[in-house]
Amino acid sequence: MMSDGFLSQEEIDALLRGEQLASPVVPELDDMAKDALGEIGNICMGSAATTLSILLGRRVSITTPQVSVTTLNEIKRQYPLPYLVIEVYYSHGILGTNLLAIRQQDALIIADLMMGGDGSNPPTELNDLYMSAVSEAMNQMMGSTATSMSTVFKKKVDISPPQVNVFDFGVDGNISAMAAGDEPIVSVSFRMEVEDLIDSEIMQIIPINVAKEMVESLMAAIQPTPKTTTSAAPNAATSTPQPVMAPARETNFAQAQQAAALPKTHQPLTNVTVQPVQFAPLKPTTPTTSDTNINLIMDVPLQVTVELGRTRKLIREILELGPGSVVELDKLAGEPVDILVNGKLIAKGEVVVIDENFGVRITEIVSPLERANNLQ
Repeated sequence: MMSDGFLSQEEIDALLRGEQLASPVVPELDDMAKDALGEIGNICMGSAATTLSILLGRRVSITTPQVSVTTLNEIKRQYPLPYLVIEVYYSHGILGTNLLAIRQQDALIIADLMMGGDGSNPPTELNDLYMSAVSEAMNQMMGSTATSMSTVFKKKVDISPPQVNVFDFGVDGNISAMAAGDEPIVSVSFRMEVEDLIDSEIMQIIPINVAKEMVESLMAAIQPTPKTTTSAAPNAATSTPQPVMAPARETNFAQAQQAAALPKTHQPLTNVTVQPVQFAPLKPTTPTTSDTNINLIMDVPLQVTVELGRTRKLIREILELGPGSVVELDKLAGEPVDILVNGKLIAKGEVVVIDENFGVRITEIVSPLERANNLQ
């Protein structure tokens, strides 16, 4: 077998002897298996697209996949570009490695959006900061695909933390130890669009054995559950049901119930008393509050928090914070601070100093209606 396009010494000797090299055996996947893999990829990548859309705050769409059996060398020959490769190991439910390949330029746009940019002027290279941002996005995407697989296969599917690397398919050698360059693998390619910023292709690369395991798991999940049947008692079909006599102490209503359960030819429908049901009139009552019930919870501790103000920052701005940085809040100078109990606003007050300790003087109690709205 050739390795990375070069002949071994054994292969050269075989050619000199006039022998023909054996072609690598490519395990075939029939149309049904390819359709199953396409459906699995469609569901999983649809979930991943939703996750990416939430992270980026942009509309993300991924089209119907194209499934083919190829090799890593052939993929590198067709796409001689720098790619971000996310390698995931399925550790439970499905065992094996799975690769997700996305073009480096698309990854730079995703990283720029993750860092608060608009994606129109992405960085030229993936430094550590941008690599961390896009790795988190890919981690979330692959986690959502594992969750979707658990739902589709009706069993738990776990993955290990993804390994993210950048490879230039036109220069670098083998991009993964999951398969040799000329060994057959399954490629599931999708067209990915992120509004008007990205219109590209994303690939899922799966070893043959993992692909077959996925197909088998899907087939096992969609097979109907056999229904259990209870064998009838001997001569049950030919036996004639006998009328059941109600005890004399039962009411007319009980007699009517038993009569309804009997065959039509045996139902004694005579002497059945029917009368309209009567309900007692409803009277409005006012709930009373008992001090005794309140006393039962008097010793329950509550967390009291005084909030000076809030603000929202982008990830990029948070990472730029350091000693001496000033964070501007949404409160004006001199404006009352909020007093919260277990995270719910109940009052407002002003900050005071008592014996070198901060305190708060309550100036206003929130109205019951406003408190009720805060609880919702």
